[in-house]
Amino acid sequence: MGRGTNSALWRVWRYFDLRRRGAPTERSAGGAHCRYVAIIMDGNGRWATRRHLPVGAGHRAGVKALRRVLEHALDLGIQEVTVFSFSSENWTRPAGEVEELMDLFMDAIETQVPDLHERGARVRFVGRRHGVPAPLVARIEAAEQLTAGNTKMTLFIAFNYGGRGEIVDAVRGVLACGASAADVDAEMIAGHLYAPEMHEPELLIRTSGEQRISNFLLWQLAYSELYFSPKLWPDFDEADLDAALAEYAGRLRRFGGR
Repeated sequence: MGRGTNSALWRVWRYFDLRRRGAPTERSAGGAHCRYVAIIMDGNGRWATRRHLPVGAGHRAGVKALRRVLEHALDLGIQEVTVFSFSSENWTRPAGEVEELMDLFMDAIETQVPDLHERGARVRFVGRRHGVPAPLVARIEAAEQLTAGNTKMTLFIAFNYGGRGEIVDAVRGVLACGASAADVDAEMIAGHLYAPEMHEPELLIRTSGEQRISNFLLWQLAYSELYFSPKLWPDFDEADLDAALAEYAGRLRRFGGR
């Protein structure tokens, strides 16, 4: 039998074993299709260094990897993908690298968004726009406007983003509405996040072997399943996404219950 057959048999055995022990099988992913995925695309710099290439070459290879993964996600029917493209802490990198990244983002929006639009994907940027070069902000807004009506998949791009900053900005938004301390609850804060319509990711994938979330979606990842791949992001491909989704399908999700 092939690897996929063994995995399927294991999930069937796991299901009936849980039934026998009275476990809450309704909370299991149980082979269910993962609809909402978040990705920390880590390892571009190390990929370039190992090949004796400039860091910029790693970032360009990372854009190609993202295109592969998004095309596959669309084929699989995944409804939302949220990617960490540039953190609020990344401004501390060498000025030359930051400038090259800004140029790469400009080019990627120009060349990649039209194809995503053709495939029915909506593009939405999340993060602070203050301090971002004006020409890049203009392209961000144009990409969002172009794809606003698409419904096949939403691509959330976390740019100039930090999870703590998002929560701070959400609380500020709540206070600006005149809410009293007694009125504030989780639903109110969630409604003031950068993208209130974003579903909580069911699965977070991080590449490069690092095992941390690095200030990414701190609010939204409360009960997400975490998957860490040893692959550097430019090497991550369709088969690696399939492996992550298969791992998710076999996990038991309890959400704090028993």
